[in-house]
Amino acid sequence: MASSSSSSSNPFLFSALSLVCLFFSFSKGKSFVSAIREEGSELQHTHDRVPLSSLIPSSSCSFPPQGTKRNGSMEVVHKHGPCSKLKQPSSSSSSSSSSSSFNMPHREILKQDEARVRAIQSKLSKTQLRQEEAKAAETSKMGSEGTRLPAKSGRLLGTGDYFATVGLGTPKRDLSLAFDTGSDLTWTQCKPCAGSCYPQKEPIFDPSKSSSYSNISCSSSQCSLLVSATGIKPACSASTRACIYGIEYGDGSLSIGYFAKEKLTVSPTDVFDQFLFGCGQRNKGLFRGIAGLLGLGRNALSFVEQTAEKYQKRFSYCLPSSPSTVGFIAFGGRFSFRNVKFTPLSSISRVSNFYGLDFTGITVAGIKLAISASVFSSGTIIDSGTVITRLPPAAYGPLRDEFRRQMSRYPKAHPFSILDTCYNLKGHKVVHIPTISLSFAGGVNVKLDVTGVFFVVSVEQVCLAFAANKHGGDVGIIGNTQQKTVEVLYDVGGKRVGFRPRGCK
Repeated sequence: MASSSSSSSNPFLFSALSLVCLFFSFSKGKSFVSAIREEGSELQHTHDRVPLSSLIPSSSCSFPPQGTKRNGSMEVVHKHGPCSKLKQPSSSSSSSSSSSSFNMPHREILKQDEARVRAIQSKLSKTQLRQEEAKAAETSKMGSEGTRLPAKSGRLLGTGDYFATVGLGTPKRDLSLAFDTGSDLTWTQCKPCAGSCYPQKEPIFDPSKSSSYSNISCSSSQCSLLVSATGIKPACSASTRACIYGIEYGDGSLSIGYFAKEKLTVSPTDVFDQFLFGCGQRNKGLFRGIAGLLGLGRNALSFVEQTAEKYQKRFSYCLPSSPSTVGFIAFGGRFSFRNVKFTPLSSISRVSNFYGLDFTGITVAGIKLAISASVFSSGTIIDSGTVITRLPPAAYGPLRDEFRRQMSRYPKAHPFSILDTCYNLKGHKVVHIPTISLSFAGGVNVKLDVTGVFFVVSVEQVCLAFAANKHGGDVGIIGNTQQKTVEVLYDVGGKRVGFRPRGCK
């Protein structure tokens, strides 16, 4: 028994071993302190060390300090967060961070996200484009049906997660509209809601009380622009000969009503007198209190094109780090290009109204993943309304595998919906998150914020916020989770998109 002594019971042996280690460190050209800190230093370069609490959204809103708001910009708020004036009060008074307190909206969010992604990919396929043209021709027979326009062939996109407030009419009425880079037509619900209106937080816009409102005639050339913006040929009101628009989204939501022009107010100095928009008389869907949608796509009817003379087809936004904080959206020349890295719009942008980018690679914890350039040949778009980034299967697989290897110190959790890489971080005050960078043409590398890596269901279920497309030929989509805290600048006239890190400050 006595002969089995260890270094812990023998001070002299312990000291000797320490001296040997110290000598070995010096012989390698390293100080003793640098040898001890080597592993921690390496993690600092390849991992973000963050408090777990910073990943969990707060139950209270944190507005930016007074005086920090950019001139001419509008606040951007997540529609599900505590900063949202549209958020419905919870039926439960519990503020627990258990799974049950987080689960309710998350499955719905991801279900809607799946519908949106399917709609985007369908719309971008050449076969679907030809089908939509044929269906649009069929709807030309529906003119005699007046406002009973069936919205069958559009099935475009679901609503986005973030909204901003604009003014409409004379006198001005403030309306909260979800802004969407994947949609073109701007619309809002209108009285008298001849068909139906879903509940919204603000009073529904009443065109009869605005002195600047007027309908567009169905014989106008402006009416014919709706085909390319919505995928549906417009109808004509039998009684008033007013142009009738119809738009249906991927989740089954829809809006049908009068195509009109009205005064739109972005700021006291930015007023557009003849803005074309949809005044919805029949509306339904999961819009959660918003008044409608602000279309930021590239069609002639989009907000970007209609305001081109003043804003030069430029806008930028910065999505907040969590639903409990506030971001912004700005238009025109009010932002600088300092510290911005630009990548050109890709060929997808020439054949669609989406913002296409040439995606070239992914880096995880400083390791450039071995993904062939041909994997991304089907193209990639950046979209403000998609939540989870979708990658080709041959790109998602290496990302998932390397991320799992880097996160092996943390216990796994069950998959959640479309997310298959989840962790139980309960009990950890600090988490080491492997850095992820996305690369685009022109040598542009965008390092994701830590809040852009995970989709947090609860502290027991924190999931990698990426998913694989079903088919290798499906278009990739850079979702809004990955865009958090990065200012994304759209220089549409210059045919490029830029990224500025830590842009919400």
